[in-house]
Amino acid sequence: MTTRRTDRVATELIEMATLLNRHEVLSAHDLSRIKALASPPPVYTAERVARIRIKKARMSQSVFASFLNVTTSTVQKWESPASGKQPGGAAAKLLQIIEKKGIEALAV
Repeated sequence: MTTRRTDRVATELIEMATLLNRHEVLSAHDLSRIKALASPPPVYTAERVARIRIKKARMSQSVFASFLNVTTSTVQKWESPASGKQPGGAAAKLLQIIEKKGIEALAV
């Protein structure tokens, strides 16, 4: 699925959930969960990734990389403004969860 089509589907899903909520078919709690799942994660700058790793996860780059199932080199590139690399897809979604709920949300 292309990004454009994925964005359109996510937008339509949120619109439908909002309408169902207005007609009291879908609870406010379920609506917020759908919005959280369907909304794209924010853009993560190098500083933001480093802040999440240091302040929220309290992990070294190598441990954090292992936890996210990426290489240490990948985390180093994310944290280097000169690299121009940013996390996307599943990694960005995981960072969003860690930022919002802490590393404990992923520790199962």
